[in-house]
Amino acid sequence: MARYAGILMPITSLPSPYGIGTVGKCAYEFVDFLKASGQKYWQILPVGPTSYGDSPYQSFSTYAGNPYLIDLDMLCKSGLLKKEEIEDVDWCDTADYVDYEKLFNNRFKVLRIAFERFKKANNLSEFMEFEKESYNWLHNYALYMACKYHFDQKAWTEWPDEDIKFRKVEAIEHYSKMLGDDVYFWKFVQYTFYSQFKKLKNYANSKGILIFGDMPIYVAMDSADTWANPEVFWLDQDLNPVCVAGCPPDYFSETGQLWGNPLYRWDYLKETGYRWWIDRVRSAASLFDVTRIDHFRAFDQFYAIPYPAENAINGSWVDGPNMDFFNAMKSELGDIAIIAEDLGLLTPSVIKLLQDTGYPGMKVLEFAFDSGEDNDYLPHNYTANSVVYTGTHDNDTLMGWTATAKKKDIEYASQYANRREDEEFNWAIIRLAYASVSNLAIIQMQDLLGLGTEARINIPSTLGGNWVWRIKPNALTPKLATKIRNLTKLYGRLEEKQ
Repeated sequence: MARYAGILMPITSLPSPYGIGTVGKCAYEFVDFLKASGQKYWQILPVGPTSYGDSPYQSFSTYAGNPYLIDLDMLCKSGLLKKEEIEDVDWCDTADYVDYEKLFNNRFKVLRIAFERFKKANNLSEFMEFEKESYNWLHNYALYMACKYHFDQKAWTEWPDEDIKFRKVEAIEHYSKMLGDDVYFWKFVQYTFYSQFKKLKNYANSKGILIFGDMPIYVAMDSADTWANPEVFWLDQDLNPVCVAGCPPDYFSETGQLWGNPLYRWDYLKETGYRWWIDRVRSAASLFDVTRIDHFRAFDQFYAIPYPAENAINGSWVDGPNMDFFNAMKSELGDIAIIAEDLGLLTPSVIKLLQDTGYPGMKVLEFAFDSGEDNDYLPHNYTANSVVYTGTHDNDTLMGWTATAKKKDIEYASQYANRREDEEFNWAIIRLAYASVSNLAIIQMQDLLGLGTEARINIPSTLGGNWVWRIKPNALTPKLATKIRNLTKLYGRLEEKQ
């Protein structure tokens, strides 16, 4: 990586009239704001369709896009919707948060209207091309979603028809035919998402902005991926997990984090040349310019928690594929731009794996000042091949952190950053990130705005109230863009041609 800067801003947090941020007008305006601010990267959260709990890290599909991100105004412009069909809906558009219940109840009704008009279109060649290119995952996802609605939203492990649960050939044929129109609808939704997302990406790239995506290492148990590829996962003969994913007690939780995702059968994956994983990375590389792989340490060792469990205390570490997987991936895909999420307590073997891959790791400044002792998150310990953050989506905002941190830690951070008396704390830490040796500095949008805990994205190991923050429509001012740009230039992170 060259020396640049970027902003972490979930698409869902953008303003829009329809209850959640989309890839429409406000996303294009945010790209313009990034350009005016001298930024090179827009980091987003995973864009998959969210399931129970609304977490982008628990998705119905590792390939599919989130229907909530589809822009309705664009569908109006293409003639698939009428303004009155979307303006009369209660989207909770005046709130500072996302109301996922209202979205779930209303968004798909509107998309169904667009779908009915789409079916009457004379030219479906682009859709047919997308369907052909995406067939390996698209039909499985569309059939899974159609069956899920047919069975009253039950997880596939609870579907009353055992034949379709176990994907018997006759059952696949039967439900594909019986639910044919619903299968077509879910394919249309994905075609629409991909078409709109790639137009946004092309616009960003034309402005010199790169899209920095995020890939969860695990998939949800209730997902098209697990249902369609049970052999890839550590399941018993009844398709129940043997062990599930999580992490041991740490900074975030005394009882660890019980994620509940199915774990991989790396022995099977190795026998198949890691085909499932390589296809997944290839797909991510087509959507994003750079991809962050979440929980990178699991490629060295992963934490396995016996199923079922109430918490993550009694798990154990199991060896992962290590460099064998990355060698296979590089052999087929070449050099893919990847950032490794290497946060947490790292063993020597994880550190070696990161060095062997050559991928940049992550440094989080909120972790640097909580002990008063030297640690790897203090900037004087960084290497250039890293990405520095003020905080991530799992952290409180900088200003929120000051409300709960020890006074001596705040004083230590202020002293370390050489904070001026008239300088707000968040800008002192932002300046520290920009001044660091890390090639890439990513700042949360909330920290640039000086927002408190009310703007926090996620509290790990909690359910409810997460992933809902939305930025106020007039927050992205020219004055703020100029301030960010000046700091970016001062610390050598501004692209010369800008």
